[in-house]
Amino acid sequence: MFYLDKKALQDTPNNKPAGKGFNWTGEFAKRQKQAKYPALKHYYAQGVISADTPIAEAPLVALDFETTGLNPKTDSIVSIGLVAMTVKRIRCQEAQHWIIKPDTELKTKSVVIHGITHSDVADAPSFNRVLDELLQHLQGKVVVAHHKDIEVRFLNSALKHYIGEEIVFPCIDTMALEARFSRTIKRTFLRSLLGQKTPSIRLTDCRSRYRLPYYRQHNALTDALACAELLQAQIASHYPDDNAPISAIWS
Repeated sequence: MFYLDKKALQDTPNNKPAGKGFNWTGEFAKRQKQAKYPALKHYYAQGVISADTPIAEAPLVALDFETTGLNPKTDSIVSIGLVAMTVKRIRCQEAQHWIIKPDTELKTKSVVIHGITHSDVADAPSFNRVLDELLQHLQGKVVVAHHKDIEVRFLNSALKHYIGEEIVFPCIDTMALEARFSRTIKRTFLRSLLGQKTPSIRLTDCRSRYRLPYYRQHNALTDALACAELLQAQIASHYPDDNAPISAIWS
């Protein structure tokens, strides 16, 4: 995955719901009526779990993209990684990884990062060829991502390009969760004297704090798995009560 800076994230989608008290059931019902693309209409028709569903019972899917660059307006998706999961189990047999022929130029500087070359994408499917299957993997589940704005912005850019519509879904952002947990670590005068900085919330640094193994970055499937494992560690450490509602961590 790429990491966007704060300035790049200021232009967020206008239709993005926010807040853990958001009525996702009503939103899905409304959008099911409005959707024109059949697979998207079917996705919304499957509904969404209740906000009071215990975290331990929630069906989840970790999602990660590799892209041709940092700007969803001028760059596009080049690979997708999906890992079905719960906070107790990762379903590796249901994992999915696609290499995608990008809609924009495959830049050399991005190839250096994710390692996907022009020969890799030459015969790869375009995004619209995998869209229906992607929606099947997402339906009925809460998406898990590290820095969800990246996935949301690039996914909606691709959807608008191919079908003229966008998608919404409840999402657990492991980066936002870690930022929340990190705020409890006060930047005291003593910490300043010791040179202790605010903890990094990048994926690899977050995993390190939970003693999770290092994975090589910038493979969409590996990053999705890394995100899935991170969420499990976060929940085990900060939400030991399995009855806590999913609304406590989704947005």
